[in-house]
Amino acid sequence: MRTGSGTLRALVRACHPEPTVTVTAVAAAFAASVGRGAAGTVAVAAAVLAGQVSVGWSNDWVDRERDARAGRRDKPVARGALPGGAVAAAALAALTAAVPLSFLSGWRAALAHLAALAAAWAYNLGVKATLLSPLPYAVAFALLPAFVVLGLPGHPLPPGWLVAAGALLGVGAHLANALPDIPDDLAAGVRGLPHRLGPAWSRRLAAALLLAASALLVLAPPGPPRPLPLAGLLAAALTVAVGVLLSAGTAGRVVRIATGDRSRAPFLVALAVAGLDVALLVATGADVVPRG
Repeated sequence: MRTGSGTLRALVRACHPEPTVTVTAVAAAFAASVGRGAAGTVAVAAAVLAGQVSVGWSNDWVDRERDARAGRRDKPVARGALPGGAVAAAALAALTAAVPLSFLSGWRAALAHLAALAAAWAYNLGVKATLLSPLPYAVAFALLPAFVVLGLPGHPLPPGWLVAAGALLGVGAHLANALPDIPDDLAAGVRGLPHRLGPAWSRRLAAALLLAASALLVLAPPGPPRPLPLAGLLAAALTVAVGVLLSAGTAGRVVRIATGDRSRAPFLVALAVAGLDVALLVATGADVVPRG
């Protein structure tokens, strides 16, 4: 018998809580740093949270049969702990809620956020199996800071370097996220860019893109780089290096034995670098929007 608390736990697990919480926290921290104020920051966090849980739930709903064939015990829908209809209804309800929550930041910002959500849903609905698999990640991550900045008074456009850094971070996160699932995905006929590149090249490209995003956030803002951001860039470089070591060669085999075959160390490293990138952006002390 499935209890209410059991269903709730399964729903939380099915929404992909780690990236959901991370992306929401990143958006809220960035909103606070650019001056959205308390109400604006809460509005950003609510819209992003609703959107992210809708994306996570839609992913588990769309992939339920493939995950079941692959024996994914970490997926509540695939293992029968959550009905497919329930997670589909939850995904649609969260997506519906994200619309008015996005418009709390104004229609320009709302269009940016809803376009990001459309890209994420397109990925789940089939783009992930094509050569264009990085594109939804690039679009969604680039539009997230645009959503925050467009909600400021006067609706200013975000600087190009900020949008570019988001896109680089998104593609790096996509490559890292795909690494543990490449064998099962190939067996299911999924052939996105990471599957065509293979694990070794995906890992290298992810590391390069994550470092490039961090470097942009430190070096591109106006004015000379400051010591604290430069230290953060070094921390990002060390984090990526550790992530590469933990997922390759002898060290990678040790990690897989200790944590199971599906080590998600590369994606967790990507999330850690995303957190560092937010800290880098705040630490620069430079306005991302020109002041008149």
